[in-house]
Amino acid sequence: MSIAADASFRHLMAQRAFLRLWLARLTGTTANQMLMVAVGWQMYDLTGSAWDLGLIGLYQFAPALLLSLWAGHVADRHHRGRIVACCLAAQCAAALVLMQASRTQWASRELLLGVSLLLGSVRPFQMSAQQALTPLLVPLALLQRAMAFSAVGLQAAIIGGPALGGLIFIAGADKVYGTGAVLLALGCLLMWRLRYRHVPPPLEPVSLQTVLAGVRFIWHRKVVLGAISLDLFAVLLGGATALLPMFARDILHVGPEGLGLLRGAPAAGALAVSIVLSRWPLRRRVGRTLLIAVALFGGCMIAFGLSTSFALSLAALAISGGADMISVVVRQTLVQLETPDGMRGRVGAVNSVFIGASNQLGEFESGATAALLGPVGSVLAGGIGTVLVALTWWRLFPALAWRDRLEAPAPKGTS
Repeated sequence: MSIAADASFRHLMAQRAFLRLWLARLTGTTANQMLMVAVGWQMYDLTGSAWDLGLIGLYQFAPALLLSLWAGHVADRHHRGRIVACCLAAQCAAALVLMQASRTQWASRELLLGVSLLLGSVRPFQMSAQQALTPLLVPLALLQRAMAFSAVGLQAAIIGGPALGGLIFIAGADKVYGTGAVLLALGCLLMWRLRYRHVPPPLEPVSLQTVLAGVRFIWHRKVVLGAISLDLFAVLLGGATALLPMFARDILHVGPEGLGLLRGAPAAGALAVSIVLSRWPLRRRVGRTLLIAVALFGGCMIAFGLSTSFALSLAALAISGGADMISVVVRQTLVQLETPDGMRGRVGAVNSVFIGASNQLGEFESGATAALLGPVGSVLAGGIGTVLVALTWWRLFPALAWRDRLEAPAPKGTS
């Protein structure tokens, strides 16, 4: 049945459980972004080391790599809203520790890395459960709109969080952490009160076979494998988030406020694109659009690396965020459409490993290459690598490149 665009959007707005999840993600992501601005700036103040900035990403990625598959199994067996609530509570506790450490002047390199390790440990549980929730809260016909509208809130938080964190940092790091703790507590309360029809699966022993089921599922769905691996390698090579404190201070000569704007610029472009996609979803040639968007992302990173103008750098980062948003919506919608509910937690766990690698491990890669090539050389090399990845994936995954529509696969035996 064909539904008018405005009617479909109004229908989405009537899904109260989905809106509760949306608000919880908005507050939680805003707080997390504020914390990352403060942690990055504090670390660079304490050590002045690109390597230590990269270690923040590595310390968040390493536990996620070890725990993600188990986290997916947990998300497929237990109430996903309660899992997310517990993860937000743990992040709130970490923010309170950082607030007290900043007030009493005992914040250190080791503490910041320890908190990064804690955040990395809870993130796979949160992501596995959170990604698997949306299809339970909206009709499948609204799923692409729901993914795009979720991205609106996510990107608004990624814009507002760093900018707000940078401004509050002027009054002290403890004020940033305190504000983040309040927002995380609010998100925890919203998720704890989330209601949906949860049917516990039949009891089965935890085994290597059940834990690895998501890996096998993705391996046999080449379109999904191509989409999430494309995101892995593109952002792993092309991301520059970990180096933004260096660009802000040493190349663009701006302070914490400027750093907050640089961190928020990609989200500004992503927000604009996600608003468009939530009202006018992609209809045709989604695979080709995805690959072109990834190549554009790489080109923007090249422009950012070469820029010495704050305005030009903001523009390049904003366009890169818009291109990346197309990738996010296509990839996440494909994964949810092609995965049965009983597998969504485990498939989401594998997806979270890819996302974690492309973000946290990408930050470590950026810091390590910047230590060797300098920040400009690191960003240029990554941008060129991202363009080459998009061209390579066009040949490696033709089913993805020529995917026309975002629709659920037809049941076997139908034509």
